[in-house]
Amino acid sequence: MPVTEAAPAKVNLHLHVTGRRADGYHLLDSLVVFAGAADAVAAAPADALGLALDGPEAGALAAEPDNLVLRAARALATAAGVAPRAALTLTKRLPVASGIGGGSADAAAALRALNALWTLDWPMERLAALALPLGADIPCCLAARPCVLGGIGEVLRPAPRLPPCGILLANPRVALATPAVFRARGGAFGAPAALPAGWADASAMARDLGALGNDLEAPAIALCPPVAEVLAALRALPGCLMARMSGSGATCFALFAAPAAAARAAGALPATWWRWGGGLHGAGP
Repeated sequence: MPVTEAAPAKVNLHLHVTGRRADGYHLLDSLVVFAGAADAVAAAPADALGLALDGPEAGALAAEPDNLVLRAARALATAAGVAPRAALTLTKRLPVASGIGGGSADAAAALRALNALWTLDWPMERLAALALPLGADIPCCLAARPCVLGGIGEVLRPAPRLPPCGILLANPRVALATPAVFRARGGAFGAPAALPAGWADASAMARDLGALGNDLEAPAIALCPPVAEVLAALRALPGCLMARMSGSGATCFALFAAPAAAARAAGALPATWWRWGGGLHGAGP
């Protein structure tokens, strides 16, 4: 039977660059959550491996000769010793190169779907070890639950208890390449954040997060000034508790007291932007 897996948007509520390894990879500290906005990957039995694209953002991937979803599928087949046979369909709703882990989330969803389709029954840890060489964000996207991310993305710890809240995502439809943003970052490395065990409500969470930051925000704005415009628009929205850029941009987010408030606020942003408002994915007990 076909298997369908959601690929929710990954949001960095804070992101500190804490160092750099000898191989050039940067060390990170980040509280990661996932939004209800999501791509989807479906896997069905087939005689060969193939990928079809659909959805409102699929056009941006049409020219890619080798999508990360296909690379993940081939890696899993090779490691498991099975024939790479599946008809994959990627329904693309998240903008590409936008700092919300779309490609990594898609690859993670493909791994989960094929793990089920091929009846491999691999545990999440084994899938994560396979996924890390394909992309540092894929291990956290496999579980798609709130976590504190460290290392280059492979060190995952439980997140603090999160209160009910709403989240609004907005992107000015300008792609930002992650390597360019890291190259543009200057100054000293940051320190890991000291997070509490949890927050009583969204306002308390926003207050604590507001004292932290995203070390990639300034270099991203230097490369892509529209990021500053998005942040200003989010902060001006009624009910916005805090706003920040996610990942390496250009997508920014705003926190609200409730999902309905975030959904209403999305309608006040320019229609030329990509925007979505609602709740968190996988944030329950």
